[in-house]
Amino acid sequence: MQLRTYIVEDNPTIRENLISTLEELASIKPVGTAETENDGKSWLVSNGELWDLAIVDLFLKQGSGLGVISALRGRKPHQRVVVLSNYATPDIRKRCAQLGVDAVFDKSNEIDGLIDYCINYSAA
Repeated sequence: MQLRTYIVEDNPTIRENLISTLEELASIKPVGTAETENDGKSWLVSNGELWDLAIVDLFLKQGSGLGVISALRGRKPHQRVVVLSNYATPDIRKRCAQLGVDAVFDKSNEIDGLIDYCINYSAA
């Protein structure tokens, strides 16, 4: 199954590279992107039937990925939220877990883990 994936990432280069990599290797279908907390929250909450996976960066052009994550606490059981950040410290991982994030990946050295996560989720 292709994962309908929404990406909240403000860096266009990272966003486009991530989309092309995940489309090729992990069978995702991008359904949209946002660069700000408000745009990400708005789309994800009002289009709850249109996505399976949200990939969220923590530092955005406006607001924070933590605000996006908080807005998704009432998501459907099959929907997954993962964080992809350069700041995947133990404290950030703990805070994300408290907010109900399914996984946290470091941009610099855990992209393979994100790909594996997507492959395993789409196969389930």
